[in-house]
Amino acid sequence: MTDEAILRTEDLRMVYHVGTVVSIVGPSGCGKSTLLHLLGGLARPTYGRIFVDGVEISAAGDADRTRIRRERIGFVFQRFNLLPTLTVKGNLEIACQIQGNGRPSRDRVSEVLDRVGLPHKAVMKPLDLSAGEQQRIAIARALINAPAIVLADEPTGNLDSVNSTMILNLFRDLNQRTGQTIMMITHNHEAAAVGHRIIEMRDGRVVSHGIVPHLVTGAGT
Repeated sequence: MTDEAILRTEDLRMVYHVGTVVSIVGPSGCGKSTLLHLLGGLARPTYGRIFVDGVEISAAGDADRTRIRRERIGFVFQRFNLLPTLTVKGNLEIACQIQGNGRPSRDRVSEVLDRVGLPHKAVMKPLDLSAGEQQRIAIARALINAPAIVLADEPTGNLDSVNSTMILNLFRDLNQRTGQTIMMITHNHEAAAVGHRIIEMRDGRVVSHGIVPHLVTGAGT
């Protein structure tokens, strides 16, 4: 089953501040990916308004939404979507070129690979890497243009528990070190606990949204 749904979010107001980690949870087909696509300007709502950094992307034209994505948003896909014929370095370079930012400097590539813990993999091809390493390279690709917002669609969906934990720790570390806003889809409520806030979806609706429970519990201790 695909995760496509008609979202029914009448009278819903959600505001998330810069530097927040938001987990989006719910069963397959409930609309999680649709919500992420709306938030990232990949789709347009039939009604309602979506603002990114003060700009109403729901009312923006195609060219403006493309510019906002290029300048402000990095995407991490569940299936990695790395180009197998290019090296790791080549995948990062082409991500910059597609976004219209030219070829990144050698220092920038090294910096991003170091951030995801793979500084020695620059000349390797994606198929020579483990699944966990490929996902970390996919995250590096999302980070190469220094986006303010990272949208991750099931980043641990194809990984075992060890690599899943590694990726979640990476997201948490990135948020703490850089202050990037991260919105992440997951089926796993334990994975969702790495965030500050959680959105729960069911049957195309946001059924709840708020602070992650362990943060509420810890607030009084």
